Parts: sequence; structure tokens; C-alpha cells
Amino acid sequence: MAHKSETANAPTSSRVSDEQVATYLHDHPDFLLDHPDLVTTITLPARFDAGPVVDLQHHVIARLREEIEQLRGCAEHLIATSRSNMSTQTRTHEAALAILAAGGMGGLAHVIADDLPGLLDVDVATIGFEAGETLSPLMTGIRALPRGLVERTLGDAEVMLRSAAAGDPQLFGDGAGLVASYALVRLTPPGLPGGIIALGSRNERGFHNSQGTELLSFLARIVEDCVVRWWPAD
Repeated sequence: MAHKSETANAPTSSRVSDEQVATYLHDHPDFLLDHPDLVTTITLPARFDAGPVVDLQHHVIARLREEIEQLRGCAEHLIATSRSNMSTQTRTHEAALAILAAGGMGGLAHVIADDLPGLLDVDVATIGFEAGETLSPLMTGIRALPRGLVERTLGDAEVMLRSAAAGDPQLFGDGAGLVASYALVRLTPPGLPGGIIALGSRNERGFHNSQGTELLSFLARIVEDCVVRWWPAD
């Protein structure tokens, strides 16, 4: 009976030799052009041996690699920010549609208190209008705010964003204790008292000054239009 040689039974090594790598690169000169990320991992030989001449090539390449990593980090941050902005825009549009479908002031109060927190990823949402000195309830679910509170709180701003800040009970009511950051949006419905939409988050960085306010202003304009149409007649 014939026996297979030990050489035939020996496992084939999976290690690629230097010669094979060199041959492959020689036969495929565009390989590194098709795989540019590999260039940053290659260590190039010094052009000069020890002596008075300093090879700056390595320093230049090291700096270029650092710049590539920084650019990669900026690109990843830009992509993440774009995705976050798109998500916020989608949430705001869904909130606007819910407000438009409310059908009246009672429905508006319900949408803001019960639907907006889920739609906008916040923990507390309220709406209030200045009611004068008596602070008698305007209507169910609509907070009555002291006269002048809107100006004292917002000044000239249309939107105020605050991080690491507690909620004002006059605006957030019983939910003020949950608030660690907030957004306040001015409401100025023509011919009616001024008001505020207050959005609060448990996250201290849920709202912060570097955020854009355009979508919150857009939402406020939708609410104002609905309030003008639905405000009960005297």
C-alpha cells in the first residue's frame, strides 16, 4: 500500500511572503490608488542613514497622517450632525401635523401636553398665555401666565435655550422638577395675549445655546395660526 509523503500531508502555510507582496504590487500598480487608506499605515524607509542630514520626509508624512485623521473625524461628525438634524426636522413636521389636526384649543392643549413630548423627544411640554392679574384659568390645559412674564423671561428673544437649568413652575407647573434643560418659544398671535411654549428635558444637554432655533420658530408660527382660529370668542 502506498504511503503519502510527509511533504504532501504538511499544511500549506497561509503566510504571504515578501516576494509575493512585491510581485502583486508590481503586477497591480493601481492597488494603493484603489485603497488609499492603506497609504497612511505604510512606514516609508528613511532616505538618509545616520549622519548630519535630517530626513524631514517622515515628519511631513506623520503630519499628513494626523491631518487625514482629523478630516476623517470631521467627516464623521458632519454625517452624525446631518442625521440628527434630519431626525429633528422629521419630528418637528410630525408635531406640526398633530397640532394642525387638534381641531380646537382643548385638542391643542392635549397635543402639546401629551403628544409633543413623544414627538419631540422631550419630557415636559406646556403652553400658556398671559391672563392678567387674577391668573384665572383660560381654558383646560392652557396655563395662565402673569402679565408681563413673557417679556421678563424672553426679553427680545423669540426662542430661549438653556442647558443645566431648572424649570420655572410658572411655565412648567408640576413638571418643573423634571426639567434639567429647556427651550422657551414666544407666541404672539395677532390680537390675543402673548404666550410661551415651554419644552423641558431631563437631560442637562437636551437643549443648549449652540442648537438651531429655526424649527422651534416654525412650530410656534403653526401654533399661533391655530390659536387665532380656535381662541374662544368673548
